[in-house]
Amino acid sequence: MHDERYHALDNLRALVMWLGIVLHVAVQHMAGPSDLPWRDSQTTPWADLLLVWIHNFRVPVFFILAGFFAAMLVARSDVRGMISHRIKRIALPFALFWPLLFVAMSLLINVYIQLMKTGQPGLDLSLLGKGTDTRAPGGDRPFINTLHLWFIYYLLLYCLLALPVSRLMAKLGSGFKRNLSGIGDTLIGHWWGLLLLSVPLALVGSAYPYGMVTPDGSFVPNIYEFLHSGVFFLVGWRCYLCRESLFAAWNRYLWRLLTAAILFFIASLVCFEIAKQGVLPQWQGRLLIAYVYNCSTWLWSFFFIGLFLRYASGNNRVMRYLSDSSYWVYLVHMLGTLGFGILLYQAPLSALEKMAVNTVLTSLACLISYHLMVRYSVIGKLLNGRKYPRNQSGQVQQGTGAPDLNENKG
Repeated sequence: MHDERYHALDNLRALVMWLGIVLHVAVQHMAGPSDLPWRDSQTTPWADLLLVWIHNFRVPVFFILAGFFAAMLVARSDVRGMISHRIKRIALPFALFWPLLFVAMSLLINVYIQLMKTGQPGLDLSLLGKGTDTRAPGGDRPFINTLHLWFIYYLLLYCLLALPVSRLMAKLGSGFKRNLSGIGDTLIGHWWGLLLLSVPLALVGSAYPYGMVTPDGSFVPNIYEFLHSGVFFLVGWRCYLCRESLFAAWNRYLWRLLTAAILFFIASLVCFEIAKQGVLPQWQGRLLIAYVYNCSTWLWSFFFIGLFLRYASGNNRVMRYLSDSSYWVYLVHMLGTLGFGILLYQAPLSALEKMAVNTVLTSLACLISYHLMVRYSVIGKLLNGRKYPRNQSGQVQQGTGAPDLNENKG
């Protein structure tokens, strides 16, 4: 399987990155409390439910796949080669896009807040730097933050850590490494292992309201967030090393995974309600929610991996296009969700109608901008490792296949 391209995992990675549009539209229409300073005038509890469900698996799946592909890059080259690749595909796009996105998003958020306060869009520059929230333990969200790009910021840090960790592992005895690998394979390969893997995640989550880890966006890594996402990255790394048996198991037990995921997710919603009613002491309530919620997270994550391995493993042209566009969509989609949110704020539509319209318009804007500005340009080569050529008539030349996985963004 050394030279095999994992189209199914490419397609799944594209899905979780595209889901950012749905998530960041839904957050504007939450009926419950929100840490963000902007919100539409129309709200619905369906937005809360959708947000909780997507949050349950989106980030974990991303980091599991990121760890998987990082381990694959190490196997095909070495740790230094993997780091060099990630610097090109992650650090450079982050450095180039973050300043532009920070300015644009700050202005759009300012306009949104003014629209909420006065009923008219406008700019109040005195508000810049004051729109903080308190999602993470230890203080407010910093004004200068990583935005939604914290995904790739943390991923880059994990990849950089692989070098000192690999040197440390080289100094350990073969017996210790064999035992460590055996423990990892046992935890990942057995259903009860997921119950144990949820324990450290629950301990981290218990430090957050309702047991859910949410990013603070700080450039100084938050230890809670770093440990939480790091567990998924490490599991993804180990998944690559025992991928054949795991892929077979997830495929074989696909519908059992789905059933268990639904049951645990429903149980986590029940735990939310229990916590709201104050039946349990605050810390114990958060711990209970975090444990059940993270059990659901593992089940959803492995279910979606198995689902795509079974039904979306081919080199489909449409899915290939969406996968190629997903990095660009991830980078710029917040401009669309915020911009169209402002335009729709006073529209005579229900919350669900606004969510649907915003999602469609943002998706179209992202696809059109990708096709016109990115796919055939140097930006496309920066993000995906290749620039699709045009022939002299302006039509796309049909290639012989998708680029090698080493050129994917991870």
